[in-house]
Amino acid sequence: MARGKTTSDPAELEKLEWPYDWPAPWRNERLIGHELAERTMLAAQQLGRLHHAWLLTGPRGIGKATLAWRFARFLLAGQPGGLFASKPDSLDVLAGAPGRALVDARSHPDLFHLRRTLNPDTGRIRAEISVDDVRGLGEFMHMTPAMGEWRVAIVDAADEMNRNAANAMLKVLEEPPPNAILLIVTHATGRLLPTIRSRCRRLALHPLSDDTVVRLIGEYAPNTTDEERRALAGLAEGSIGRALELAGAGSLGLYQEMVGVLATLPDLDMPRLHGFAERFARRGEEANADWRSLNYLFDGWLKGLARRGATGGAAPAITPTEVELQARLLAAASLDRWLEAWEKVAHLLSRADAVNLDRKQTVLGSFLVLQSAMR
Repeated sequence: MARGKTTSDPAELEKLEWPYDWPAPWRNERLIGHELAERTMLAAQQLGRLHHAWLLTGPRGIGKATLAWRFARFLLAGQPGGLFASKPDSLDVLAGAPGRALVDARSHPDLFHLRRTLNPDTGRIRAEISVDDVRGLGEFMHMTPAMGEWRVAIVDAADEMNRNAANAMLKVLEEPPPNAILLIVTHATGRLLPTIRSRCRRLALHPLSDDTVVRLIGEYAPNTTDEERRALAGLAEGSIGRALELAGAGSLGLYQEMVGVLATLPDLDMPRLHGFAERFARRGEEANADWRSLNYLFDGWLKGLARRGATGGAAPAITPTEVELQARLLAAASLDRWLEAWEKVAHLLSRADAVNLDRKQTVLGSFLVLQSAMR
């Protein structure tokens, strides 16, 4: 979208928010692997012990937001009425239930979705949740329900709030109104204010099993092979969202190239390294997807190296040479040196976008950090 232009088309706005081929959390009816968490929320509602704020924690892409939307849909459109109505045993809501379509369209009057919003000056989604957005949440929470018993707000994700927004959120939590529920999704609990965490009931969701991720990749990315699905599941560490992002970006090839360059340590094949780094000098959506994938894959590979050095156990190899490569690197330098190198690389990669560093030079510098660790 051109700078200075915006859009009021709901479909186009939704595409900016959710630029993926698989269903957005507010349209996804399926939640797999988190049955216990779902039963916990359902039991709290049925027993009349529904906490005013729930903190849904766990890695990105495992289903936290989908659970939040399932519970919001249940509270706003799925509760049975009548004196003799039986208690439901899940959060499923009938397709034709009153209010269901409004929730799915995020237009229900008793629903508030707090997330990063569109910047009208750039036509892009903002990098943070702003304090003005949170002020709107505070006003919403203190209104009287329009269609039923509850008002429900979903925050996705809370770790994207800036400091002022976080302080405004704390004020909302300090004065919870009756019949209003906050469902707060967070991928990194440690980034939240301790005072926010202490005012919520925490519900931890765990990574999905590799078998579950493999099965879901087969459903959402049917053009992948069984071998590719297993490799993607290994890289995604229990996150179906991450696995699908990697699949869509063609990241298996990127990973194999990265490991191939790592295999030339400690001397480093400099022409090969420069060729690898050159792909990140480009700009555009495809280049940005490659860059995000590299950040995740490089960090994950070094984390796996450190884990093997600390425990002696090797994770399943994605490429045939990885087990031998990790053993060789750990024999060449102490675990402390690899941990220090990991921290330096993580800092380099995180700072690249923050201060607009040259991405190619950042990649070159990251590999040179690893070379220095072996000397």
